[in-house]
Amino acid sequence: MALTGKLIFAGVAAALLPGLSPAQITGNQGYLVDTSGNIVTSATTGVCVRDSNWTPEREAACNPEPVRKAVAPAPLAAAVKPPSPRAAPTPAPAEMLRQKFNFSADALFAFNSSTLRPEGRAMLDGLVRELKGAQYDAVFVTGHTDRFGRTEYNQRLSERRANAVRDYLASRDIPANRIHAAGKGETQPVTKAGDCPRKRSAKAIACLQPDRRVDVEVHGSKGPATSLR
Repeated sequence: MALTGKLIFAGVAAALLPGLSPAQITGNQGYLVDTSGNIVTSATTGVCVRDSNWTPEREAACNPEPVRKAVAPAPLAAAVKPPSPRAAPTPAPAEMLRQKFNFSADALFAFNSSTLRPEGRAMLDGLVRELKGAQYDAVFVTGHTDRFGRTEYNQRLSERRANAVRDYLASRDIPANRIHAAGKGETQPVTKAGDCPRKRSAKAIACLQPDRRVDVEVHGSKGPATSLR
């Protein structure tokens, strides 16, 4: 009588759950199964659906994995932009150089001579130190005499003195191909007519001293600019 009751219950369960077979239910007693023999689970919780035959001993028949919560993917790390390389500092513009230096011929040379005196070489050494680091475009060396003496002789003397200064500057690392030497003789005096006695005398020679000179005019630049040498 008890067996008959169980069969009736199984038939009722099969009627209530279309697609479920009694044989499959028997294989997974205690749980509802579908037509493929798989235990039916809740769509919301994932828990096996028990029937009236379920007992704690049949728990092993259905041990679904717990529902896993969807885990949001870890945010992508923001791309770190590598620091841009520092631009090289802009070099300071070259300082234009245009200077004129006047040297007394009496300090550079002995009377009627084109050989540099020790004092004269020391003066030119000071000029070279002052121009240290300069980039030379051109260096003009010009010799001058006073009005006493023959014009032709004064011209040649002014040229020899200019050449002596040029050669000395070149020996001190000023590019020789940038140095231009010339003599002007007595044609470009500093003194004016009437400033000094006309006749030759010690007083007149002393008065005309500014006319006896060597001018050095430097054109170039100081700074990072590179000059042709």
